[in-house]
Amino acid sequence: MSTTALITIPILLLFFGIMIAVGFYCRKHSTSVDGFVLGGRAVGPWLTAFAFGTSYFSAVIFIGYAGQFGWNFGLASTWIGMGNAFIGSLLAWIVLGTRTRIMTQSLGSKTMPDFFEKRYESSKLKIFASIIIFVFLIPYTASLYNGLSSLFNNVFDIDYWIVVLIMAVLTGVYVIFGGYMATAINDFIQGIIMLIGIVAVIVAVLNDNGGLTQAVKSLGETAGKEFISPFGPNPVFLFFVVMLTSLGTWGLPQMVGKFYSIKDKKSVKTGTIISTIFAVVVAGGCYFLGGFGKLYQKQMMASGYISDTGAVKFDKVIPTMLSELAPLVVAIVIVLVLSASMSTLSSLVLTSSSTLTLDVIKPVASKKKEFTDKKSVLVMRLFIVFFIAISAVIAILKDTVWKDSVFIAQMMGVSWGALAGAFLAPFLYGLFWKKGTRAAVVTCFVFGTGLEIIQLCISVGWFKFTDKILGFVFSNSLYSGVFAMVGGLILFPIVSFLTQKTRPQKIDKVLA
Repeated sequence: MSTTALITIPILLLFFGIMIAVGFYCRKHSTSVDGFVLGGRAVGPWLTAFAFGTSYFSAVIFIGYAGQFGWNFGLASTWIGMGNAFIGSLLAWIVLGTRTRIMTQSLGSKTMPDFFEKRYESSKLKIFASIIIFVFLIPYTASLYNGLSSLFNNVFDIDYWIVVLIMAVLTGVYVIFGGYMATAINDFIQGIIMLIGIVAVIVAVLNDNGGLTQAVKSLGETAGKEFISPFGPNPVFLFFVVMLTSLGTWGLPQMVGKFYSIKDKKSVKTGTIISTIFAVVVAGGCYFLGGFGKLYQKQMMASGYISDTGAVKFDKVIPTMLSELAPLVVAIVIVLVLSASMSTLSSLVLTSSSTLTLDVIKPVASKKKEFTDKKSVLVMRLFIVFFIAISAVIAILKDTVWKDSVFIAQMMGVSWGALAGAFLAPFLYGLFWKKGTRAAVVTCFVFGTGLEIIQLCISVGWFKFTDKILGFVFSNSLYSGVFAMVGGLILFPIVSFLTQKTRPQKIDKVLA
């Protein structure tokens, strides 16, 4: 057994033990629906801020996006992390935090679909939103396992499906037993690991390349001056990446849901600062690290990760950078990636299960007989098992049967774009503007999901556009995702002015 494995195994066992212990400890908080889903709406600023940050930055960011965009943009990819910190975190907390907490508590809504029903007085909107979440969160969840394979195979000689199974079971245990409170506490612990890990990795990689100044100089000589320039070789594409990964969080149910549970207005102010600092270090650090990826072109080519045609396996960039580091640093990175994956996975499955139970199953079941809190919590726990199982199966199939397919890889960007495109405008306008209508909400739902379904069909090669404008919009899921969000923000007020007959009747009371 390698030295790295000998160091990593005890750290992993300790990590797993703490996660499970927290789940059992938090059982007392998860007996009611409010406690299981929202932690009793009494979660403090530190836990909420770390829950927001760890749900935001998964292993997909560290392994996938940091590798891909760092390779494509060089050091300019750091702007993506800064956008995530100041638009996706700071501005989101300032604009949405207090208002979301107050309004959702006033309306008694526990999920985003429930908010749409009570805010716009339509049970059909709740069902429509629930279906969108159900369809698009599953592939999003499956993508979280990506990146684990390369790192674990470098240290342990075990199959990928075993890694997926371990992560799925452990996450399931603490979420099922402890609900949101266990997720929040474990997110805090995992967030601390991510902070320490990313700093340690950056220092180690820079030292491995002669320090910051020498590393930047070598990058310019190896990749070209544009890769150490302020905005990189492709500023337009960089802008779209920043917007989708930053503004998109404003419409994601698993992110906005963190504001439902925070304790009070003072906690929102404190959480804003903590969340922003966390994002600067983690997101900024990830993309800054990825910016040095081209220093490892020789190693990538030697390992067969760059083909004869120049195609790059981007998910191998970060693992290649780490492969020559000290065993302790590699061990820290493995726990870092596992923490990032499990924290986001727990948030997604809790969001999916609560939405399906409270917004679809409970309303139907309540018509026949009483659907108690106890039954609701039981059904949510069953759905957590279902969501974790199906995402794990998809991840394993992607690594075996669908190894050469682009379907799941594309679905990560498509899922993010569809959810943000459908929900951003209705949620944001719904918090602040009285004149929004049900017809405008439906328009955004159809527009956002419709664009991304078209994007998916193009990605798998079913058809393509020859028109220059449409060809540009659908040339990448990042482009179509941004157009879905911005288009929704434009369409919502226009459709609302044209459809005032579908405006809610009790809106003045709701927004009082």
